[in-house]
Amino acid sequence: MLLEINDLTLLYGRIQALHGISLTVNEGEVVALIGANGAGKTTTMRAISGLRPVASGSIVFDGTDVTRMRADLRVVRGIGQAPEGRGVFPGMSVVENLEMGAYTRRDKGGIADDLKMVMDLFPRLAERRKQAGGTLSGGEQQMLAVGRALMARPRLLLLDEPSMGLAPKLIQQIFEIITRINEQGTTILLVEQNAQQALSRAHRGYVLETGRIVKEGTGRDLLHDPAVKEAYLGVA
Repeated sequence: MLLEINDLTLLYGRIQALHGISLTVNEGEVVALIGANGAGKTTTMRAISGLRPVASGSIVFDGTDVTRMRADLRVVRGIGQAPEGRGVFPGMSVVENLEMGAYTRRDKGGIADDLKMVMDLFPRLAERRKQAGGTLSGGEQQMLAVGRALMARPRLLLLDEPSMGLAPKLIQQIFEIITRINEQGTTILLVEQNAQQALSRAHRGYVLETGRIVKEGTGRDLLHDPAVKEAYLGVA
């Protein structure tokens, strides 16, 4: 088991955002976390990556308790994230943005190899390698955010709403790339409002409602669950 979250609670001031959630991610899996706006999906991701302190419970990554570990040390251990809203550095070029993803690394040869790998994965970024991040389209910025996270060579890649704001054709392309990244050996935890795409590509999934996990199962089972279909897939 690569990631194990046990009875996690998290507060925003006096408001409890997570109510004792527990979930697991096994090595090699794509696991989807779906739910409506405000369900606690992004909060869960921020807790895993160390950007939000937790009130109680534990986060265990590859056998080590990282609950109180600094965010940068979690990156070194192998947790990478492409955050909601992309967060590219607007004044830096595409290549400079990608190199920032490798800031914890010192293996110049390996960094060069991974830069080529990202360019192969995202040919659009290769075409725009000298262009400033802030001048890219929304889809290109999303590709850049995912590529930057991959530059840290994560064992677990956290993807927060990768399809948000994208045209349908680009959404399909992003999810095809997510599948390829997984097939190349990276474990993925995916937060996504596009439940159809997420569950159709996930090995397993969890449904989060108001800070509580209310359902879990294989991606296929959740896709065909009547309550999930009605709430998240627009099918009565």
